[in-house]
Amino acid sequence: MERERAVLSARFLVKLAVCEVTLRGDSLTWSQNQDPGRAERNSVPVSEIIAVEEAEPDAPTKNRGRGPSTAPEVLEARPSGFTVSYVERGRHHCWLTRDVTFHCPSRATCHQWVQTIRELLLMLTRRPRRLLVYINPYGGKQRGKWIYEQRVAPLFARASISTHVIVTQSENQARDELATSRDLKKYDGVVSVGGDGMFSEVVHGLIARTQRDAGVDQNCAEEKLVSCKLRVGIIPAGSTDCICYATVGTNDPVTSALHIIVGDSQPMDICSVHHGGKLLRYSMSLLGYGFYGDVLTDSERKRWMGPVRYSFSGKFSSAAEYLSPLGHRCPLLTLNVAVSPGFQTFLSHHLYEGTISFLPATDILGSPRDKTRCRAGCPVCQHNGRLLSQDRQVCGTDEDVPQKAEQEAEWQVVHGNFVAINAATMSCACPRSPEGLSPAAHLADGTTDLILVHNCSLLDFLRHLMRHTNEKDQFDMSFVEVHRVRRFRFTPKNSRGHQKLEKKLNANKPLEPTCRDDHAYSSWTCDGEILKHVAVEVRVHWGLIQLFARGIED
Repeated sequence: MERERAVLSARFLVKLAVCEVTLRGDSLTWSQNQDPGRAERNSVPVSEIIAVEEAEPDAPTKNRGRGPSTAPEVLEARPSGFTVSYVERGRHHCWLTRDVTFHCPSRATCHQWVQTIRELLLMLTRRPRRLLVYINPYGGKQRGKWIYEQRVAPLFARASISTHVIVTQSENQARDELATSRDLKKYDGVVSVGGDGMFSEVVHGLIARTQRDAGVDQNCAEEKLVSCKLRVGIIPAGSTDCICYATVGTNDPVTSALHIIVGDSQPMDICSVHHGGKLLRYSMSLLGYGFYGDVLTDSERKRWMGPVRYSFSGKFSSAAEYLSPLGHRCPLLTLNVAVSPGFQTFLSHHLYEGTISFLPATDILGSPRDKTRCRAGCPVCQHNGRLLSQDRQVCGTDEDVPQKAEQEAEWQVVHGNFVAINAATMSCACPRSPEGLSPAAHLADGTTDLILVHNCSLLDFLRHLMRHTNEKDQFDMSFVEVHRVRRFRFTPKNSRGHQKLEKKLNANKPLEPTCRDDHAYSSWTCDGEILKHVAVEVRVHWGLIQLFARGIED
């Protein structure tokens, strides 16, 4: 590809060194005016420039031998300068802001450069100009409002992004406003400040609004849902922030804010969960029945404890989060956690009988057992996960390929006693389990990884959980099977018994077991919320929402 021609070029003073500065349509570069073979060259993509401002001139300071001597003609007249703020990569996938000031020989030159850079930034049409921001002031450690005002809002202001900020006062306020009353046409995106629960509220509202406007019935499991046009940003301020970590690689608010500012876009699959011809919820990350449902049910009884309840009950987005309070030691040898309800849930080791029927995704790239990881620019997600033919050409280009694949595939059925049934639509990675529940899962391939943990000993199940904290294959066990699927259904063994359980759930009654038969049924956890039905039908919708993200960078 031919290198883009320079828009502007000049010699400026940068940190007491004369530099050759060049502005092209796609990059800003500067290097010290010395031997080209030894010159230190810096380059910033225009797409990652946050802002440019005219700067006050600094008084000349002595060159202490770092770089070449300052040219006399530059020192004599430098009445003005401009500062460019840009993105810099830090450690552990974090993004930082950096400033560089260029001292100019004249105010006219300075103004010319500032205006030209701003014009280039305005040409970046994917960048948001106006955002709707919802803040959950109660989630996590109740620092959402402070995180936004102190760490995020100044960045948005510097990038000339206008915002309308709403601090929610009640549960589901964001969902209800987005679904019905809020005027969304004047916004370029919606930002969720909080944890996974707040993000779920925003997504539910946007999906509901999009389907309503398009005349699509959400309650029909066979309907093809319309993708949301507005992108969603996540500013992590919750307890786990699993979705943010799995899509960006870190739970740093500044990093997330910078991804929003530069206008990144990443499609993300969403699962719809139906029962009896009615939509129950949408799932963004993890659906869990059995062990995870039991742990969540127990933790909900202790909601008054706040985030501390997670450590007691083990409710996290991956098994490693459950184990983390134990210091990754064997629970059987850890006497001081005997009172932990999550530990008691683990020791109970309940089995749940039922039937899983699923539609395997046989027409796609990759499998849950391969070593590939979903990263920025992932070729699997770029092609909707579609299979490549022998000549390496992508088969088809339309978004209807997943739906066509459903019609051609054959359903498979598995009946048995399960310790856990999990469906991971993404890796479900988190700081304590960097690989996640399903390490090879993709963000936008139109599938979910269905993980079935069959009857096994308590020790074997512990080994399976422990493998979420290391690099061993958690699926390489005789009692574990995993399938990459587009749809699945679950039916418990005794329909009369599960209807009795659903009456309890719908009446919001505590699920305190009164007899052994009560353990015949667990509950589904959907991204941290308990579903009120046990028999469910789940379908994956490819790229239903767009995130202000680009996936985890290598």
